[in-house]
Amino acid sequence: MSKVKTAYYCQNCGFQSLKWMGKCPSCGEWNTLVEEIVNKDNKKKSSIPVNTANIKLIHEITAQEQERFVTSDEELNRVLGGGIVPGSLILFGGEPGIGKSTLMLQTALQNPLRVVYVSGEESEQQILLRAKRIKHQNSECYIVNETVIQNLLPIIEQLKPQLVIIDSIQTLTTNVLESAPGSVSQVRECAAEIMKVAKTSHIPFFIIGHITKDGSLAGPKVLEHMVDTVLQFEGDQHYLYRILRTTKNRFGSTNEIGIYEMQGTGLRQVSNPSEILINQRDEDVSGVAIATILEGNRPLMVETQALVTTSAYATAQRSATGFDLRRLSMLLAVLEKKYGLKLYQKDVFVNIAGGLKVEDPATDLALAAAITSSNYDIPISQRYCFSAEIGLTGEIRPVNRIEQRISEAEKLGFEKIFISQSNFKSLSHTSSYKIQVIGVNKLESMFQKLFKG
Repeated sequence: MSKVKTAYYCQNCGFQSLKWMGKCPSCGEWNTLVEEIVNKDNKKKSSIPVNTANIKLIHEITAQEQERFVTSDEELNRVLGGGIVPGSLILFGGEPGIGKSTLMLQTALQNPLRVVYVSGEESEQQILLRAKRIKHQNSECYIVNETVIQNLLPIIEQLKPQLVIIDSIQTLTTNVLESAPGSVSQVRECAAEIMKVAKTSHIPFFIIGHITKDGSLAGPKVLEHMVDTVLQFEGDQHYLYRILRTTKNRFGSTNEIGIYEMQGTGLRQVSNPSEILINQRDEDVSGVAIATILEGNRPLMVETQALVTTSAYATAQRSATGFDLRRLSMLLAVLEKKYGLKLYQKDVFVNIAGGLKVEDPATDLALAAAITSSNYDIPISQRYCFSAEIGLTGEIRPVNRIEQRISEAEKLGFEKIFISQSNFKSLSHTSSYKIQVIGVNKLESMFQKLFKG
């Protein structure tokens, strides 16, 4: 009888050690090494046939144009760089209940493809209930309830699908290893088997992955290195909107985002999110300003809200939702030092409407206008918008792709947009815009034009 061989794997980074250690020498995390059984004899018996690669000089390789499959989901196409590339391996992560399985089932049902949907988390009846709610049909969508990779691969070879969706990689196991499902070695081995099939058969794979409590994808970090594309599905369960981001893409840009709205019938594409993120009011109110930002390559109009009140405590409160609290403190210091606002005895609350989290520095000018408006209780017109960064000396700094931002504001019917005076150098024809473009270089000049005519 052969001796059972074990090894210790780091659950955070996948580091392998022959003995247990309290601290992982690779990633520095404590108590992450877990003992797993490794069957060396069975590991040599690989069940996946791999085509022998031809050895060629680089000038002998002929370039082949990869035709992408354009899905019916325009938001997904945008994030992927124009569609699904044959043979690509796409890792799809997100928080529990955010809508990962719903989006993947919609992709399987809305497109005329032969799709294999592998589910290790839900039964056939549960998937059928979701499919009825989505109200889309695909006569060639096969549902497979299988968690052993050696049993799954012959099914894929028999059906010869055009797309495979695996929900999720943490539920798959391989007979080569005896460790528990979801462990580092199981995830790594199953992903390697899937990658071989994807590259040899040119079948694209969507792999749904769980995330940890800190928001990163669960499993070894090598999993993200193996795949071609990593998609992240974000959003707040208290809001209806979901954002699809790409953190890695070998076939396109990582700057694109897709926006969806969660409904009872599934996820609806939001082609023009600016109109949804801006609240249409009957009258102007104080403490509200519209910022023109860029999320990836897409311009958005977001509503920044500020509330400034007299503090009832010795230490004034500072609160920010959807905005960096440290950057808010910097803006308040600039407004006090350079513009003379007395905010040290006042509570300041800032909110980005719609549940978005913005990182674009072009939000600075709108936020400063909203804070000043709330402090003096002077409303700002709903037809005005802002797009500029504020420096520590109080100057209005330029932002990138200003023409794209102005065009978005003009398309939505805004009358004026406040930008940095330095951005005028990159504008070719300001007179051709229907919107009035106002350039400012200091906070004092902007507030004078905004509140005093």
